[in-house]
Amino acid sequence: MIGVDWGTSSFRAFRLTREGAIRDQKSAPRGIMAVPDGRFADTLREEIGPWLAGGEHHVLLSGMIGSRQGWVEARYLPCPAGPAEIAAALTDVPFDWAQVKIVPGLSAVDSSGVAEVMRGEETQLIGVLGAIGSSGWACLPGTHAKWARVEDSRIVSFSTHLTGEAYAALRGHTILARMMRDGTTDPAGFDRGVARSGEPGGLLHHLFGVRSLALVGRLGEGAGSSYLSGLLIGHEVRAALASIPPGAVVHMIGAPELTTLYARAVEACGGMAERLNGEAAAKGLALIGQHTAWN
Repeated sequence: MIGVDWGTSSFRAFRLTREGAIRDQKSAPRGIMAVPDGRFADTLREEIGPWLAGGEHHVLLSGMIGSRQGWVEARYLPCPAGPAEIAAALTDVPFDWAQVKIVPGLSAVDSSGVAEVMRGEETQLIGVLGAIGSSGWACLPGTHAKWARVEDSRIVSFSTHLTGEAYAALRGHTILARMMRDGTTDPAGFDRGVARSGEPGGLLHHLFGVRSLALVGRLGEGAGSSYLSGLLIGHEVRAALASIPPGAVVHMIGAPELTTLYARAVEACGGMAERLNGEAAAKGLALIGQHTAWN
């Protein structure tokens, strides 16, 4: 089987054995926004053509390729959902060279009844069920960070935090940008931001402090971006940990640089974190594929 993690900006493909081991893999900057005129079928054939010629006939796609801006919209599947439920809700895609299906995103509601959605992260979560166990919590940092709860090996609920996108917007398009220097990382500055997130005043007040601390010489340009990152992540982590029992481990899934920062923030806020390694998306695609009724 071929599994593809096809997002907004990137395309990652895995040639997988029946047991889920990666036989081969490739990546390209050909996310859905880089595909001209909706030529998704042509793009897929160009990227995985040699594997198709080698005898692969089943292709499973996940990520933003199933969004309204993608190839074919795959409707959100309500939580709770595990590998079997997701496999039963796949969307077929017309493709002349193989049988192609798209993984649905998941939907839920928060404690106030406001809608939550994810697309792509569900496949990563399925890929780490073995590490999480039958029940537990996971965090997927990113542009729209996700915190998910797993029970009986099914994703039962999750929440989304706009942290990464807010950081980029504040860092590049507000007066705070003048307080920062490009290309610098300051762990102490990050820790100061996380600590500040636990003090009175709220996020909006704390954000202005990024400017005022710099103006009075208490925050250098080299520490500004790390302080802002710590401040935002700290507020996110404290909000998420409020719903997680003390002593429970939060499993971190994603890029090492981000999971390291998040784990650092979780522990500073009194929680416990464990970073998970490996290709979670590939493992998730393989597991969903094992539950899929292929022709």
